[in-house]
Amino acid sequence: MSTVPPPPLVPPRSSRHRRLALWLRSRSLRSRLIFLSAAAVAVAIALSALACWFIVEKQLYGLVRSDLQNIRIQLPPISSNDCASTPQTALRNVQSNGRQPPVGAPVPRDTQYVLLSPTSTPLVCLPMSASRAIMVESSDSNALHLKPGQSIIRDGHYTNGTPAMVRISAAGSEVSGYPTALVMVATSTQPVEDSLQKLAFILGGVALGGIALAAIAGRLVARSALKPVDQLTDAVEHIARTEEVGTTIPVHGDDEIARLSTSFNSMSTALANSRERQTRLIADAGHELRTPLTSLRTNVDLLIRSNDTGRPLPPATKTKLLGNMKAQMQELTVLIGDLLQLSRPDSPKPVHNPTVVALHEIAGRAVERAKLRGPGLVFETATDPWFVHGDAAALERAVINLLDNAVKYSPPGGTIEVRLRQGVLTVRDHGPGIPPDELQYVFDRFWRSPSSRQLPGSGLGLSIVAQSVREAGGEVSLGPAGDGGPGALATVRLPGGPAPE
Repeated sequence: MSTVPPPPLVPPRSSRHRRLALWLRSRSLRSRLIFLSAAAVAVAIALSALACWFIVEKQLYGLVRSDLQNIRIQLPPISSNDCASTPQTALRNVQSNGRQPPVGAPVPRDTQYVLLSPTSTPLVCLPMSASRAIMVESSDSNALHLKPGQSIIRDGHYTNGTPAMVRISAAGSEVSGYPTALVMVATSTQPVEDSLQKLAFILGGVALGGIALAAIAGRLVARSALKPVDQLTDAVEHIARTEEVGTTIPVHGDDEIARLSTSFNSMSTALANSRERQTRLIADAGHELRTPLTSLRTNVDLLIRSNDTGRPLPPATKTKLLGNMKAQMQELTVLIGDLLQLSRPDSPKPVHNPTVVALHEIAGRAVERAKLRGPGLVFETATDPWFVHGDAAALERAVINLLDNAVKYSPPGGTIEVRLRQGVLTVRDHGPGIPPDELQYVFDRFWRSPSSRQLPGSGLGLSIVAQSVREAGGEVSLGPAGDGGPGALATVRLPGGPAPE
């Protein structure tokens, strides 16, 4: 019968990481920066402290080991009074004898001997100068198998529990019945451990202080780094509260925050310009609509008054009045159509499933319509085949607007030249031309030259031309005739080819 294991007491690593990620996402950006910077510094300091501690430990124990390895020991004469079966008993014998150290070579204080015999119990012998005895382990006898001059160094303890590092080597013995002996030399490692403990406290204090300083520095850095973000937030909140687009923030440097600030300033400026153009379009449209509407209302009031007073208008006057009303309605219809055309964005829009348009055929149809509007004018036309990708209706309206503009400003009996060569369509009239200081305004919405305010039109025709050509990926320009003669020259360049693709 299978049993279900109990759930783990500690959540899995993935779960802990997920909780940490959720906790970080719930904090503010400033808190996350402070936490992450302090955590990074804490990890770096902890790793550095650990590395420092281990390096110092290795160096200190290496010095102790090196000192033990360099000690030269000779076995002095030993009497049975100096030996016992255990280190503790041998130490008590030395302390109770109170004899003077034997004559001979000096022996280190922490030195003892273990006399070995195949048949007898090992004896631990301490010199007269000994004040501590070294604990003997069963593995120490392995030193008997070493070559001359070799030794074993191990960690050990004194009989009082003090830690020590012990060097063990083999030597001959002059004591009867014990032909061999182990020479044990020990150095206390308590000072080393005390030093390492103090170093650990020091490094721990430094680490804690470093983490505290890192948190303070992280807070300062986060405040300084996020100051542009705070300014950006204030600006966005101000725009959302007051709807005052065009607000900008100062930009310093060229880092990511500066790029964000620059992008926000560009966006805010673009929104302000868009609102300004929208406001200007509404104001200009209202101004242009007011004139025909006022005239229509006047004519309608006149007709109503004549009927109310019982004094009908003369037939000729009434016919003329109705004709004027029809013309004004047509003007309103054209103006509203132009406004709908211009209500689209200024930027070119991608044309999905573009159609192949024969520009030369569009130019031919536009010329035929222009002839009806200017019956007394002469049209010289020369068009080569040219096919483009775009909206046929929009391009035809653009060409018609160019020809209407030429017809409007051409003198009676004048000539209008229409040419299409290698994708460049030119329309040239022989009218008064355009003053140089007005060329920069010709494609603006509702702009009309002061010298042509008495002519019909709304000032939207050339704006529609510019927009339609841009949407087809082309360019349009309007300027004086290139040959130095009178008139204006409109040039439209559209990408395409002499054959449909």
